[in-house]
Amino acid sequence: MTVDRSRRLTRWLAVIAIVLAVLAPLAGSPYSSQHASIDVTSLARAVSREEDHVTALELAQWIKERRAGLRVVDVRSAEDYATFHVPRAEHLSLDSLASAPFRSDETIVLYSEGGTHAAQAWVFLRALGYRKVFFLRGGLYEWLDQVMNPTLADTTAAARAAFERAAVLSRYFGGVPRSDLRPSSEDAIRIPVADSASDRAAVQLPPKSSEAKLLQVRRRGC
Repeated sequence: MTVDRSRRLTRWLAVIAIVLAVLAPLAGSPYSSQHASIDVTSLARAVSREEDHVTALELAQWIKERRAGLRVVDVRSAEDYATFHVPRAEHLSLDSLASAPFRSDETIVLYSEGGTHAAQAWVFLRALGYRKVFFLRGGLYEWLDQVMNPTLADTTAAARAAFERAAVLSRYFGGVPRSDLRPSSEDAIRIPVADSASDRAAVQLPPKSSEAKLLQVRRRGC
């Protein structure tokens, strides 16, 4: 296991521990509408194998191909959801997840701004018995960076091929793929030049969610 994966596993185990503490009073309670149980070993295995999350590009592909049974759930505030959200996403607050009408055969993808709240929601739903649950790894800002504003900054063939795949998805969702490199005749698609006056602006959150808000969100990491 790499150092990064080890740190990541430790971080998510800490999240699981916190959620276990929250759920403990509900276990066996006659006042709980649903009795949750957590198989920590199973959750740790899913985290270790990186089966707990999807990337923004994976989610974009699932939405584009209209994957059957896909539910994309925004767990931010209703106000933030109304301002901007991933296409096809629905809004559900964290405290409403336990009573949400999910089917067992649905694929549920949760996202928040920075990812922490979505990861906590992932633990809640796994504790309730749902198995096909994922969270968007880097939250809404991974969606903005990788789907709405993918950038080519490497000339390797692998990087160029990955950028071209991302650009196709980006254009499908109205994004603006860009290159920090000079366009060449080898480009399979037209790459906007970042400093061109004719370029479309990068896709950003609406003015209400300004850069200051982005910094605020990243500081609180949710």
